[in-house]
Amino acid sequence: MSAASETPAALFTSTTVYSLIACAAQFTVGYLLALLWGRKCTGTDRWVLVWLFYDSIVHITLEGPFVYMSLYGTVATSDNICAELWKEYGKADARWLHSDPTIVSLELLTVVLDSCLALVLVYAILKDKYYRHFVQITLCVCELYGGWMTFCPEWLLGSPSLHTANWLYLWVYLVFFNGVWVVVPGLLLWQSWLSLKRSHQAQPSMCEKKAQ
Repeated sequence: MSAASETPAALFTSTTVYSLIACAAQFTVGYLLALLWGRKCTGTDRWVLVWLFYDSIVHITLEGPFVYMSLYGTVATSDNICAELWKEYGKADARWLHSDPTIVSLELLTVVLDSCLALVLVYAILKDKYYRHFVQITLCVCELYGGWMTFCPEWLLGSPSLHTANWLYLWVYLVFFNGVWVVVPGLLLWQSWLSLKRSHQAQPSMCEKKAQ
């Protein structure tokens, strides 16, 4: 059966449903943690905390096992619950099934660095630390770099590993789940820009200080 003729029943297997439920559960946990720890934060920062908790949960609980499986074998040859989730995503991007070196290298960086930065940023927001926006900018740049390097090499090769013949794989797996890690970091960079701008405007300029 060709990809173009796949029926909804063929697309939505039990693994598909479980995978989407798992993603929703991760977001729910992030949301609840933000409500618990961010009660004294502004509404905007509370939503930032939702994202940061969700971001770190995904990096640690989903991408962490992917790195382990890829270093000691492949997702395709692994047999566990997490492997089944990645096999489902691998229907849209086959590189995740076979330990693609670029993907594994990026995920190593993501799991180790980005998850730590996200948790440090949570602490900085809750404690109103001076380094909050430095960490926020660093994390966002890392996330955007990871997204670019995930797909740019593939596009330059003509996207041989991407399966875009149906709406689920294209718009949900590839566009939505990867696009979130572009849109949200972009918004957080804009927030940091505005905050740094306000901070700068609140300080007297060097010329004014010398004049005094």
